[in-house]
Amino acid sequence: MNNSLIQIKIKERLNKLDSADSSNIFCWQIQESFNKAQREWVRRQIEGINLKKEGRESSDQKVADLQLLLVEWTSTFVDQGTYFQSCSFPDNYLVFTKVSAEALHEDCCPPRRLVLYQAQETNVDVLLADFNKNPSYDAAESFYTLFNSTVRIYTDNKFTIVNPKVTYYRKPVTIQFQNCIDTETGETSLADVECEFQDNIIELIIDDAVAILAYDLADQSNAQRNLQNEQHNT
Repeated sequence: MNNSLIQIKIKERLNKLDSADSSNIFCWQIQESFNKAQREWVRRQIEGINLKKEGRESSDQKVADLQLLLVEWTSTFVDQGTYFQSCSFPDNYLVFTKVSAEALHEDCCPPRRLVLYQAQETNVDVLLADFNKNPSYDAAESFYTLFNSTVRIYTDNKFTIVNPKVTYYRKPVTIQFQNCIDTETGETSLADVECEFQDNIIELIIDDAVAILAYDLADQSNAQRNLQNEQHNT
């Protein structure tokens, strides 16, 4: 779906096409509301909503819808003694999924693929002191934590981390309307940047964008109607 059609559909749902009030809605407002709506839609699909508690890969449909946002990031992990730490997440990072890595021991040649469990940073000292839970090259097991936009894979100085990969969901591409001010940069966009999702998903995002604009315009009936449409189709 191209950007012109997105703008028409949003204005149509706001009942502004047959009114002089349509001049009060600027392209940058539509652009901003749509970008905000698609980020919120992605988060709902990943994390689930309160009633269903279903997200990410809870259904084949969700897998298909979100597949294009999955990124496998090969970061440089630096040896910090008891753990190896990644670089900071890229700017397009949205939601963490998993980390994989192999362990290399100086007395053994082939690397071993690690089974990695996520742990809380506050529990690190307890886990390192627990014989059954601390990093083990023989068992090919260890744990990792998320710390200040980085990943820490703990080794307890027993082995070296090799071939680490971090998988995460990236932010959706920000749409831009040609000759419209980009609210993120403050500059006028020279070309269209279109939404990367399929048309059926864009329709859901439009409902959410209309709800956002309607609240801004104090149009409660449109806000509630489009919010209900969005929740029904989540």
